[in-house]
Amino acid sequence: MTNLLKDRKISETPFRKEVLAIFTKYNNAIPLSVIEKELKEYNRITLYRTIKIFLEKGIIHEITINGAVSNYAICKEECDTVAHHHQHIHFKCNRCGIIFCVEVDKFPTIILPKYKIEQLEIQAIGLCENCNV
Repeated sequence: MTNLLKDRKISETPFRKEVLAIFTKYNNAIPLSVIEKELKEYNRITLYRTIKIFLEKGIIHEITINGAVSNYAICKEECDTVAHHHQHIHFKCNRCGIIFCVEVDKFPTIILPKYKIEQLEIQAIGLCENCNV
């Protein structure tokens, strides 16, 4: 976990380690409210700055589906300070409201003549595997 901060050339403050630990506890994307509840004591501005630097350095990515509250999920090692390289679908469950990053065997290739796609995000909404029982 701390190697992730070192690898991205981010100072390893106790607060940043604590926020990163929260992300590693979840297998799904989480809203800022979950992070706030899990922190013992925090300064809201410090939290926002931490989230911002984690986004900029490719540690987490932001997911917003249909204009809802932003959720954040930990990135894979392929992401970096230049771009996020996700090959998954963002899935929101209509019943439990959880947003998941779902890996797919083959990510679709889309070709738009005269356009250069630099990043592609696919979102799906339905019932997750737990709610679809």
